[in-house]
Amino acid sequence: MEITESRQGEELTLKVEGRIDTNTSRQLQERLLLAFQKAGEIVLDLGGTDYISSAGLRVLLIGAKTAKAKQAGFVLLHVQDRVKGVIQMSGFHQFLDIRQ
Repeated sequence: MEITESRQGEELTLKVEGRIDTNTSRQLQERLLLAFQKAGEIVLDLGGTDYISSAGLRVLLIGAKTAKAKQAGFVLLHVQDRVKGVIQMSGFHQFLDIRQ
């Protein structure tokens, strides 16, 4: 998995390329929590992510809880159908802000 970071004003985007699974979720979690220290709006661009495991879902949950605690924005962008299906099956679509 590869994560690239870009910033525009208060919005920080993390573009994730590759699988989010047990082996890579820790890296994403660290980058995501660090991003919340730097910016008020976090965008997680998952256009290059075609697989997410339960460990990855846990990272999304941590992101949503952190955003709520900090009164920050947390948006998922360009979520591929396969990943979106996993998010919907888990019920996470009810509290995640998913945009195209």
